[in-house]
Amino acid sequence: GPRERGRSCPCPEVRTRLPVLRWLPRYSLAWLQLDLIAGLTVGLTVVPQALAYAEVAGLPLQYGLYSSFMGCFVYCFLGTAKDVTLGPTAIMSLLVSSYAFHEPVYAILLTFLSGCIQLAMGLLHLGFLLDFISCPVIKGFTSAASITISFNQIKNILGLQGIPRQFFLQVYETLRRIRETRAGDAILGLACLAALAGLRAMKSRLPRAACVEPLAARVSYLIVWTSATARNALVVLFAGLVAYSFQVMGSQPLTLTGSIPQGLPAFQLPRFSMAAPNGTIPFRSMVEDMGVGLAVVPLMGLLETVAIAKAFASQNDYRIDPNQELLAMGFANILGSFVSSYPITGSFGRTAVNAQSGVCTPAGGLVTGTLVLLSLAYLTSLFYYIPKAALAAVIISAVVPLFDAGIFRTLWRVKRLDLVPLCVTFLLCFWEVQYGIVAGVLVSGILLLYSIARPPIKVSEGDVLLLQPGSSLHFPAIECLRDAVCSHALAASPPRSIILDCRHISSIDYTVVVGLAELLQELRKHGLSLAFCSLQDPVLQVLLSADLEGFQHFPSREEAERCGGADPGGGGAAPFTSTSESSLLPA
Repeated sequence: GPRERGRSCPCPEVRTRLPVLRWLPRYSLAWLQLDLIAGLTVGLTVVPQALAYAEVAGLPLQYGLYSSFMGCFVYCFLGTAKDVTLGPTAIMSLLVSSYAFHEPVYAILLTFLSGCIQLAMGLLHLGFLLDFISCPVIKGFTSAASITISFNQIKNILGLQGIPRQFFLQVYETLRRIRETRAGDAILGLACLAALAGLRAMKSRLPRAACVEPLAARVSYLIVWTSATARNALVVLFAGLVAYSFQVMGSQPLTLTGSIPQGLPAFQLPRFSMAAPNGTIPFRSMVEDMGVGLAVVPLMGLLETVAIAKAFASQNDYRIDPNQELLAMGFANILGSFVSSYPITGSFGRTAVNAQSGVCTPAGGLVTGTLVLLSLAYLTSLFYYIPKAALAAVIISAVVPLFDAGIFRTLWRVKRLDLVPLCVTFLLCFWEVQYGIVAGVLVSGILLLYSIARPPIKVSEGDVLLLQPGSSLHFPAIECLRDAVCSHALAASPPRSIILDCRHISSIDYTVVVGLAELLQELRKHGLSLAFCSLQDPVLQVLLSADLEGFQHFPSREEAERCGGADPGGGGAAPFTSTSESSLLPA
């Protein structure tokens, strides 16, 4: 009851800032069992993915593992969604590759600064900024990232060395050197891709085993479900055994991952300068080098996490607070930078695995994080034998679903104008990721501002002309409204007065008030008048306080039409009138 909740945490603000206090007092043994299963399952997914995503980020592979445990621990205490798992992702790894220049020192500093920015945004309640990144921009970015990341791994599937990382050069060099393909890498890589695709398809078509079915059927279901869910670990393990067998026999046709330093990363402050052959790169220069990445990385990190959290929250009937997610990610990245992590965010694939495994609370992340730490402490020597082709297959399998071919057809049917930011983002992301995202946001903003500056205006003919704006009026729209009013009023034969139906106008600004004062004055010069009807209270109060000359208001459209509009002299029958000189216009 309320008293028990009050004893468990007397301060509601603490419960808001520490979501762990909402579920910890009710934690049970049944929840623990399910969280253990989910945590282990996600752990088997995250270890091979972490190694693979470090390759995408252009960093030594151990940094993928360094980035995979701190977010699990922090989100357990600060996260609001039980299903979300924080860690390295394909999208974030691609951004790190662009802004960290394949230097661990840059990547770790980017993590620290991104965390500080996210933490500040959370404290200032700036989560609403995400609302300005439209769905077409997100779809354009993720679809381009899917192609870019996938093609970036083709070189590892084919066993090619020395391929540049810039997308267009990469395509050219890969096609030019296709004859240098190593048969062993290509066969293993394609086999791993086929196995991953088959296991994914098997899981999507797997019927749920009912409790009434025989034990053998339920055990079979569990084996198939576990194999399909942990398919990344299974495929990497199989490929590693193949590579080890060749090594024992004295021939190695595969390109291997190689040595990975064993042990946990040191807990230390990130470095704020970097040694270079010609001296030391200071903190200021490093920040300047990262440039727009200090805005793109924190925002895209939050965007991924909130989008994933909302998708699963809608299925499980709980709410997501973007500002709390910012705080969780901020702390996760700041603390992660102390253990050599690169920037992390929510992972859709691992979150889906977590949800399908029946996780009950964010405590499942504790199990996942512990499994990563154990891997770092004891298993890194075994990672030597993992073929690069197998990790490439894991990455391609993870990012191919990000490409949404249907979005082009959908937008063509729904709103073709939205294809503009989608295509701008999609195409420019192949040149540079940051240019694609920034250009897409700018184009979306221009389209949004255009719709504000040119609101739809419905015109009805009669004894008087009735104009009805379809949305609120803000300063870019006043010229459009003035042109519409003057063109219709003066072009009519004979010229007619105007009634402005304001039922859809919920707010106006000072520039609009000034424009209306000028419009009233201009119409009066031609012996015409402008009356307002159906004004909402906030707008009416603004116009009354402005003391416009000749301002007249009718409560309803019917009364305005019955009175034949407004009196040009300002003495109409409206209940609210003002005929004094306007203080908004010069004498």
